[in-house]
Amino acid sequence: MDVPKTYKGIIARFKQAPKEIQDYFFPSIELIEKYPWQVSLAYMFSCIEMAHNMALYCGVVKLHRAHGEVTWSAINSLHINRQGYRDLYKTIFGKPLKKEIIRKITEAEKIRDNVMHGKDVTQSEMRTAVLRLIEYSELFNEFTSQLADFKPIGNLKGFKGRAEPLNKSTTMWLLKGMKILP
Repeated sequence: MDVPKTYKGIIARFKQAPKEIQDYFFPSIELIEKYPWQVSLAYMFSCIEMAHNMALYCGVVKLHRAHGEVTWSAINSLHINRQGYRDLYKTIFGKPLKKEIIRKITEAEKIRDNVMHGKDVTQSEMRTAVLRLIEYSELFNEFTSQLADFKPIGNLKGFKGRAEPLNKSTTMWLLKGMKILP
């Protein structure tokens, strides 16, 4: 999609996103309207990081029936880079993220990195990053939903279903095998 030339175009595109994405990134519209782009980028990337952690947690708990507390503790203590996240996603969900999905987030990440490291970034580039985050969120949710029947960017109530979880000890071994725990 072409990048809108104004913040109003980005807001219009944001309002076209599914409701769960609009709700998840609340109050992004207000941030876009009232603050510099850097604020929106920082906030939206923070939300993406939370969604990534929740995707890993929910994937392990739902697909592999891991014990929730043990899994959350392990996920919460992870320190992984971008490629490490993609590798772990593939391990948990059985398929890698599609190249199209990775392209969206990679473009936004490059711009975000320049912003956060004090480099010169144009208004157009920052609009591009916000747009790519919206597009990424839609694709990421759709792909994860196809694999595991839940959307990490949104309300996760009832994501697990009624399956009985593994005990704590077995969960620890599962997480070690997935390289979530050392």
